[in-house]
Amino acid sequence: MANQFVVQLPNVPGALADLAEQLAEAGVDLRAIGGGGLGDSGHLIFKAADDDTTRQILERGGYEFIEGESVLVEVDDRPGGMARVARRLADAGVNIYGHLFIGRWGDQAQFSFVVSDVEKARKALEGLSSIHQG
Repeated sequence: MANQFVVQLPNVPGALADLAEQLAEAGVDLRAIGGGGLGDSGHLIFKAADDDTTRQILERGGYEFIEGESVLVEVDDRPGGMARVARRLADAGVNIYGHLFIGRWGDQAQFSFVVSDVEKARKALEGLSSIHQG
């Protein structure tokens, strides 16, 4: 479960249901999920228990998607946590393809990012918080 997927979907009733059913039929468990839609386009961001099967389903279904190694980041759970992460990545020239809020533990919030350059992201985030491999 090291990778994260960002999948483009049509913003129509049933688009999420169709993909979720295909993943379920193949026995793929979704571990974290988020997404949204605006206008005609939607997206789904998720982590799955089986990256290989997930990739096969997406490719077979003709979905447009990005798959990337997750970068897990813990920040102080207070206003500005996400802003500090996003600014450091932007200043390093790292594009954020997708992110998921994972949870809160004590005074820390954990996010998972899929980015254009994992190594540059890790370097940019050094000293900001705890950084882990996904």
